[in-house]
Amino acid sequence: MSDNSHRTDPSLVDVAAGRRPADLLLKNARVVGVISGEIIEGDLALQGERIAGIGSYQAKRAIDLAGGFVCPGFIDAHVHIESSMLAVPEFARVVAAHGTTAVVADPHEFANVMGAEGISFVLRSAKHAPIDIFVMLSSCVPASPLESAGAELSAEDLDPFMGNPWVLGLAEMMNYPGVIAGRADVLAKIAMARQRVVDGHAPGVTGRELSAYVSAGIMSDHECVTATEAAEKLRNGLFIMIREGSQTRNLEALLPLVTPMNAEHFMFCTDDKDVRDLLEEGQIDFMMRKAVRRGLDPILAVRLGTYNTARYFGLRDRGAVVPGYRADLAVVDNLTDFNVTHTFHRGQLVAEGSRCIIAPQLEAERRAPLRSSIDVHWIEQKDFVIPAPAGAAEAAPPRIHVIHVLENRIDTERSVETARVRDGCLVADPARDLAKMVVIERHRASGEIGRGFVKGFQLRGGAIASSVAHDAHNIIVVGMSDEDMLTAAVRLVKLRGGLVVASAGQVVAEVPLPIAGLVSDEPADIAAEKLRAISRAAWELGCLLEQPFMALAFLSLSVIGKLKLTNLGLIDVERFEVIPLCVD
Repeated sequence: MSDNSHRTDPSLVDVAAGRRPADLLLKNARVVGVISGEIIEGDLALQGERIAGIGSYQAKRAIDLAGGFVCPGFIDAHVHIESSMLAVPEFARVVAAHGTTAVVADPHEFANVMGAEGISFVLRSAKHAPIDIFVMLSSCVPASPLESAGAELSAEDLDPFMGNPWVLGLAEMMNYPGVIAGRADVLAKIAMARQRVVDGHAPGVTGRELSAYVSAGIMSDHECVTATEAAEKLRNGLFIMIREGSQTRNLEALLPLVTPMNAEHFMFCTDDKDVRDLLEEGQIDFMMRKAVRRGLDPILAVRLGTYNTARYFGLRDRGAVVPGYRADLAVVDNLTDFNVTHTFHRGQLVAEGSRCIIAPQLEAERRAPLRSSIDVHWIEQKDFVIPAPAGAAEAAPPRIHVIHVLENRIDTERSVETARVRDGCLVADPARDLAKMVVIERHRASGEIGRGFVKGFQLRGGAIASSVAHDAHNIIVVGMSDEDMLTAAVRLVKLRGGLVVASAGQVVAEVPLPIAGLVSDEPADIAAEKLRAISRAAWELGCLLEQPFMALAFLSLSVIGKLKLTNLGLIDVERFEVIPLCVD
């Protein structure tokens, strides 16, 4: 929670004036001055949770930083913790080791599965974290009327959360058509924010439609994929969150747009990043490293990951290393590689030598888990069958709409292909990379199943399945064999959610995700190894995608791309309607 109570703390004033020793002295520091744009050498005095001053001080104890660069603690401007596939406290331990001291989380996935209970769960879990976790209220639950989520949240449902000091505003307003059309229920959610921050989500929106979207009170966007798109949004007054996640990486494309004149309107965010990439690459530290190597001034890079984010969200006492601010600090060995040596949260050392030294709090998650979120109608092999239309035959196959998955992107392309017909049914065709795809409703056992075809996975056989499927998170299965698709789906239900690979009628790899069918209850290193193993299993089936399950997870997101599949059927995203599988 951000407040100004330190202004009346006499002990902080006494330490700053040199009248009493500080609680902790960080000796031989080089402070990165994100406000003044300079490096300041000296000792850094900390009193309780606050910074007292930079200079020559006495202290009860000291840590010699040996010339390390002291940055403000890194802040992720927009993240879905669920995408890490880690419980909230475990996610916090991982990112703390990378210098992150605060994140602004949108519990959108928990909310789509569990409703208001999911938002409460994140706020409750955050109490056990070694970093500060702020929440933006999920604005679009469900994300669209073209899929069946586990809940529906109106402005009235969200309003009670606005009294929570850890809630900063309204998260990404994905329903930009509703905003632009002036729909009363959509605008009511924006009005409910009551002058707090309202984040945007408007991929490809331009011209008058963009003006209408911004005029409703939208303040930022993290969906820009080109500098041209970001430049127009910047001209319209939006703050730009540069995103570098696991599936979508936009830093290289957007970085040339950042100048000293406009830099205050840019921030860093990860959006969706899984545990493997968090462990192997990092989080905001990774973005700073990449930005500097591509020519951005190091102090400016730090500013984009700290001070700018704090200012945007109204966190007035963090984001800089100055007297009176919270002692949230990331110490790095240099301003090129940004190797984090120490992380301080509220004046306490929480990570050292690239590892969190705060004991895990996963037991807290296990004692108060969410209810099971898998409620599926009985699944049989016939549910995966797609009957050919009347008159179709092997000699006269129909033409069908086909989804094209794209490497490292969450949107899709589309094509019209000639289907393969066998025994009166439309079937997969490995020789043409034409896999069958189904989406099974999993929240209320309705029996609703969407069926279609997808290209891009390059599977030779078998099937892969996931209960992580943005945004409604119904069960999504892609495969070349109905038997393997059934095997994978049934095992996923028995796991209460997860990721599964099946081949020759057997489960060959799995990752249980029992918390809301979205995240693991295991430590990060174990969860990461299971994710690596299941990716290898998918690759052994012939899949060529670097992140097969991340790509799979976005194939039912009906608000971005050209063609998607939900439990209600094949979705023409550009026309925002359900269309038949067969063209003719």
